[in-house]
Amino acid sequence: MINVNEQINSVQRVVGSALLDAGEAHVVTISQSYDATIDDVWDACTNPDRIPRWFLPISGELRLGGQYQFEGNAGGTIERCDAPNSFRATWEFGGDVSWIEVRLAATPSGGTLFTLEHTGSIGDEKWAEYGPGAVGVGWDGMVLGLAQHFSGGALVPAEAMAWMMSDEGRQFMTLSSLRWQDANIAAGADPDVAKAAAERTTAAYTAVPT
Repeated sequence: MINVNEQINSVQRVVGSALLDAGEAHVVTISQSYDATIDDVWDACTNPDRIPRWFLPISGELRLGGQYQFEGNAGGTIERCDAPNSFRATWEFGGDVSWIEVRLAATPSGGTLFTLEHTGSIGDEKWAEYGPGAVGVGWDGMVLGLAQHFSGGALVPAEAMAWMMSDEGRQFMTLSSLRWQDANIAAGADPDVAKAAAERTTAAYTAVPT
């Protein structure tokens, strides 16, 4: 069983910016600590046989310079790898190219702090319309899957999709959207603009399929 409030409160969310060759880009960062060793978390994030147990089926070559593709989702190229501490890859979806960086750090308790930084994923128009929650809610779902994996209760993709469409799943996405709204405001966004963007994000993620 998923404790929605506990999971939402276990995650740290930060909105920022970065300067790329093409100009300033938006950055969303999500972090969660897991009761697992850094080697175990690294394996969960990089082992193609293990990734589908908590996220999506993946194909390609998971090595430096290799290309990967998540089934029905993004793909890209692995640009940097420092096992078991971090890796960086392009994140290519719908004609847009952005970057993800995953960093792992051991915690004093013997667990691992997982941090994912996503840079430059949204064009100005989409960012203005949806704000950081457009990608942030999806990443919240990903860190939830990883948390469930380490607790032994991970859902397979079909089950996860059904859960997302349940009342509990919609509550999760609504709360995630609100927390990304708060992070956006903390980063300096106009509160009214951030709230309107979060409302549109929530509506997009929780719409009932017709």
